[in-house]
Amino acid sequence: MYQRGQFGDAASICRRALKMRPAHLKALDLLGVSLNALGQHKKSSEIFAELTRRNPKQADHWMNLGTALLAQHRHAEALAAYAGAGALGEASADFFYNVGLAHFYMGNFEAALRVLHDAVKLAPEDGEIRYQYAVCCDESMRPDDALAALDGWPHMRGLTTDLLAKIGLLLMKLGDLQGAGQAVELASRDPRPDAEASLRMIQVQERTNRVDEALAGLARLKRDPRASSLGVDLKAVEARLADREGRMQEAHDLLTALLDATAEFHLRHYYLFPLARSLDALGRHDDAFSALDEAHRSQLSNLKRAAPDSPAWKEPPFRIADFGCHPADVAAWDTSGSPRVEESPIFIVGFPRSGTTLLEQTLDAHASLVSMDETRYLYQVIDRMSGDNIRYPRKLAHMSRARLDQLRDFYWDKVRRKVDLAPGRRLVDKNPLNLLALPAIRRLFPNSRVLLAIRHPCDIILSCYMQHFTAPDFVLLCRNLPSLAAAFVRAFEFWNREAALLQPAVRDVRYEDLVTDFERQVRAMADFLGLEWTDALLEPGEHARRKGFISTPSYSQVVQPVHARSIGRWKAYEKRFDDVIPLLRPHLDRWGYDA
Repeated sequence: MYQRGQFGDAASICRRALKMRPAHLKALDLLGVSLNALGQHKKSSEIFAELTRRNPKQADHWMNLGTALLAQHRHAEALAAYAGAGALGEASADFFYNVGLAHFYMGNFEAALRVLHDAVKLAPEDGEIRYQYAVCCDESMRPDDALAALDGWPHMRGLTTDLLAKIGLLLMKLGDLQGAGQAVELASRDPRPDAEASLRMIQVQERTNRVDEALAGLARLKRDPRASSLGVDLKAVEARLADREGRMQEAHDLLTALLDATAEFHLRHYYLFPLARSLDALGRHDDAFSALDEAHRSQLSNLKRAAPDSPAWKEPPFRIADFGCHPADVAAWDTSGSPRVEESPIFIVGFPRSGTTLLEQTLDAHASLVSMDETRYLYQVIDRMSGDNIRYPRKLAHMSRARLDQLRDFYWDKVRRKVDLAPGRRLVDKNPLNLLALPAIRRLFPNSRVLLAIRHPCDIILSCYMQHFTAPDFVLLCRNLPSLAAAFVRAFEFWNREAALLQPAVRDVRYEDLVTDFERQVRAMADFLGLEWTDALLEPGEHARRKGFISTPSYSQVVQPVHARSIGRWKAYEKRFDDVIPLLRPHLDRWGYDA
């Protein structure tokens, strides 16, 4: 019965056997695993706790106890149970996988990585193990390792519909859109997916801006009796879709219920950030800011658990801004043999939340351009320069033409793995914080064109504060308005100083002008970049919708028609900016913004 998946029948027969012979350990064991399969994890853990008392030398009992406790989110107790199994010699892939999950759920990512890596070595073809290891790599800010963990995923074992959808979501996040599309397409072939797989497909549809399909899928799923097992995950998706449709009160109510069910403070930020957005949309600005304050405290608590040894705790934000070029060195740069303007990337830089995604999608709509958003390839080039014992960026003049070509080849090799760069197409490299990589841009691609996104600093800082960033350095940077303002000033002081020396071919694009006089600004931008005019440049929202996946936090905003609703948003929170306006004053004056 158990092997046929008839867990309720198996449990009933076990109970009958135990009435006849209460000391029958095999019947008790099978009752425990049957109840666990039925989702009755508390009863199952009580049975396995009893089995470990009756037969403490049986490793399987400790393993099963750990699994039942893990399902109840009793992570520390689960680890103790797994330790009991380990002491008895348990060293299977399943053992390391479950121990890794316990560490992961507790936020101990480094420990989880080590143990899950052991599980991968023992079972390299197991899809679930490889997926969870990839998730752990991603959460630990190791995206390249996460992609490597999923390499060859179509040939892994155990690719259920739910696992395919999860792999698709993670590959999207990691930028492998081709692999993500393949995984999602395979998952969508299942005519009768289970409830969890259906929920995952709805998440895929929402994340790729197929909101109507996601809403239809949600309606079907809520009619499915199996959906009752999804708990908070279903509510979270409901809240997200309510937000996407502008049903802000409904989103607020769902998120409030989720918070009420979340006792662990370090997890509350997952619901507090979207709750703050719904409160903001409802005009409840004081409540929204209070929610944001708690969200950041919760996220910091989570980061302390997840990455207590992260360098982000010790280093100031944007440390690279401490290092600038030397005028005498710049004067000696040999630029012969450098790529021509049409062979060089177009760089979009600025501070995060300054409109860079709108610029990117506008340009990506042009047939001769292809965009590549949010990579750190320039910083990887800088790491290679530093590995050559070069004092970056102070001593770049003596780099040979051959070495510069090698570094450019390294950059282009990374690019071609990310996007289809057909002959004759120019690359748009959009990463706001390439603002701090200007010396590398000028040394590698001295003929490149740069678009500098400018927006009211207070709107930028508010938008960053409302955003649920996950990178440890940005979690710390965004912890309050003064820390954000200090980082903003630090970034633009660097840019202003280095741009005055390096003289890049740059055009300032002011967000407020762009969204209020879109066609005129886009035409001027096209002229600056030497682009042949096409009306496709005037429909970035439609282009983004057709593109589907947008990797940045703006993915749901950029598919909307260009609008000016975000201008002056900070005014509703003006009293919160009293301490930061003095810091920002030089930049407000430089660009002519009022405050």
